[in-house]
Amino acid sequence: MLRFSVLSLLTTLMVAGQALAHCEVPCGIYADQRRFEEMLEDTDTIEKAINQIKELSSKDDALSKNQLARWVATKELHATNTQGIIAQYFMTQRIKPDAKNYEKQLTTAHAVLIGAMKTKQGVDPKSAQSLRKAILDLYRAYEGKEPKFHSHEH
Repeated sequence: MLRFSVLSLLTTLMVAGQALAHCEVPCGIYADQRRFEEMLEDTDTIEKAINQIKELSSKDDALSKNQLARWVATKELHATNTQGIIAQYFMTQRIKPDAKNYEKQLTTAHAVLIGAMKTKQGVDPKSAQSLRKAILDLYRAYEGKEPKFHSHEH
């Protein structure tokens, strides 16, 4: 019985690991546009979190302190998600050394990483604006055209 339980657990962990690493398998299934939209949605959430943090930080009741902590955690989570998309999706799989704009793609991807880091470090709304700009600059370098994200343009 113990052997079956251990085997079952290992099988579950292997399947879960494969599901998480799906994009690093040479499957050829990519959704670049979706990744850009996700990063822009993360940025919208970061921007809202910054505004909420500023509003709640002046209040002294327990509920406000609780919500403040939750908004800080949310801001961190969405910045980290953006960094993960850049590192694990674009840098590892999609930006290719033989691309004609390789250097520009690398520098703009790096700017997104830095922008996300800066949103973690503070509560200046300009950091979210800079992150959004960096994502759109990466889109231009990567896609070679102007972005058209109607719901995320500010």
